[in-house]
Amino acid sequence: MSALPHAFDPAEQQAVYRAIRERRDMRHFLPDPVDPDLLARVLEAAHCAPSVGLMQPWRLLRITDPALRQALHQQAEAERRRTAEALGERGAEFMRLKVEGIRECGELLVAALMDGREQHVFGRRTLPEMDLASVSCAIQNLWLAARAEGLGMGWVSLFEPTEVARLLAMPAGAKPVAILCLGHVEAFYARPMLEQENWTKARPLSEFLYQNRWGEQAWP
Repeated sequence: MSALPHAFDPAEQQAVYRAIRERRDMRHFLPDPVDPDLLARVLEAAHCAPSVGLMQPWRLLRITDPALRQALHQQAEAERRRTAEALGERGAEFMRLKVEGIRECGELLVAALMDGREQHVFGRRTLPEMDLASVSCAIQNLWLAARAEGLGMGWVSLFEPTEVARLLAMPAGAKPVAILCLGHVEAFYARPMLEQENWTKARPLSEFLYQNRWGEQAWP
């Protein structure tokens, strides 16, 4: 089959698919600093993300204050313990997992939703959560660019949003979505860490793809 007229060349295509395939949610980091030019490149990749109505609802906060970093770690640790309680019989197993690298990573970022989002109606009248979907696209762009550059990234969602918003002096209406650990790693996990730790197992695409109507199998 011949290549489509606007396709990247085969080597470039494979690089894109490799970044997608080898992206990992990292928890183990080296403390080495991230080169400023490299950081700027991956942040620009995040900012190139698509957004509904071109609203660009993402706000990215770079955390350089050690006291703030420690406070965010404490937020994650408190929520880790609450999550373990909520998991019941799997709580002890959960507590053995490493779920964040906030204190170790070279760069710490917080991705947040902007304030004043209610003013943006285009694409959100019936689906207001599209602002969150747009921020997620920016995070994914950052993740893939980081992997291509050889940096690891981990998405931490273990925190109380109102407390993190207070710590970071966010205006009313803004909301933190993710604490992002970014930095050098000794190695990338061969498989998703939660698979390696036997917490869960990823399922194949065929289980998630339907044809025409919900539940109707698309592929044999």
